[in-house]
Parts: sequence; structure tokens; C-alpha cells
Amino acid sequence: MKGSVGIGIPGALSRLTGLVKNANSTWLIGRALKEDLETALQREIRLENDANCFVLSEAVDGAGQGARVVFGVILGTGVGGGIAVDGRVLTGPNAIAGEWGHNPLPLPTAADLPLPPCYCGRVGCIETYLSGPGLVRDHEQLTGKRLSAEEVVSLQGESLKRYEERLARALATVINLLDPDVIVLGGGMSNIERLYGEVPRLWGRHVFSDGVTTRLARHAHGDSSGVRGAAWLWPSTR
Repeated sequence: MKGSVGIGIPGALSRLTGLVKNANSTWLIGRALKEDLETALQREIRLENDANCFVLSEAVDGAGQGARVVFGVILGTGVGGGIAVDGRVLTGPNAIAGEWGHNPLPLPTAADLPLPPCYCGRVGCIETYLSGPGLVRDHEQLTGKRLSAEEVVSLQGESLKRYEERLARALATVINLLDPDVIVLGGGMSNIERLYGEVPRLWGRHVFSDGVTTRLARHAHGDSSGVRGAAWLWPSTR
């Protein structure tokens, strides 16, 4: 008896062609990945965006458990997002629901200029500021020093404050549009503990409400969350 296979990827399958699109691992773009894997494994597979897998795991029994609407964020080498409603992933007719990282950074100031180019062909995408490489780039632009993301975070300085303020602006847009109960952070940048206090303190000025009850939470399942969500693409495995 063949077991079920679920896979998360940094991209999505085009509804028009069935080929990979929107992958920051750009070599995947235009590839028939699902078809190739099914041929190699000789079984049906289910393939989904990695942020969607992450939010599914966290919504079912993770940091968003019990919440009706959960927005999951991946802050890593790229920036992705996924939406779960009542424990089910929302993908949308274009397979781009939650693709928050490729919207422009809201309300750019002089400190955000020049707008950095993104692999997607646009400039000023949220991903170019809030990914790990985005923090490295911004710190180098600010100080002239090239450090790793971990080194920049350890300084607890101006570059990290700029990161927090930008994250607050960007997530405020999500709250204004989706009004989720919980926003769960994943990816390497989600391990910065001070984000969970500073970002909610800052986002209120940008949210169209007299108060914000949306909770910002750290992932419950760490790097395993995306894998768990991929397994749960088959409902019988939940």
C-alpha cells in the first residue's frame, strides 16, 4: 500500500499551466515539478506553497489553535504568507492568497529609498526589506558594513529598529485587509524575541481601528511546521 506524499515548495502551481510560478528559488519557475515527482514516485502527490503548509500546521494545533482566522508569515531567505480559515488553507482562484511579501512596503519614507529591486521584477517589495538578506542589505546601506543577519540582530541597534518598524507597517496592512485573530511568524527571522513586543506596540498607528486585539505569536512547531502542514494536505493524515 502506497503512503500519501505532501510537499511544500517556495512557490505555487499555476492554475493555467500546472507549472511552478512565484518561486524565490527561481530555478523552479516554469518547471513541471508535480508531474515530474508523480512520475518518479509512481503515486499521486499533493504540493502546496510552503507558507500555506506552515499556516495549516499552526492553525490546527500550533500557535493559532482555536482561532478562526490565522495569517502565517515566513520571514526567512524570502517572505511569504498564508491564510487559514476554520483550520483550512485559503489558496484563491489564482493560487496567490496570502502572498503578502510581493506587495509594496506601505508608506515608504526617505529611509526606505531607493526602493530595492526584487527577483520578481518589481521594486520595493516587502520581501526586499523583511527577509534575512533584506536586513543584511539594509544594514550595509546604513552603516557600510556587511554582516550576517544574525550579527545584525545581535547588535540590537538601529538596523533592527528599522526592521521592526517596517514589519509593523507591513502587518498593519494585513490587519486592515484580513483582520485575523492571530498572526503567526515562522522562518529564521521569527526567532528574534523582541519582535513580539515591539511590533504590536508600533502597528496600532497604522491600523484602521480604535484598538487592535490581533495577537502576534511565535510558531509552536519550529522548522517542523511546514513539514507537518505538507503531510496534512491529505485530510486523512490529520
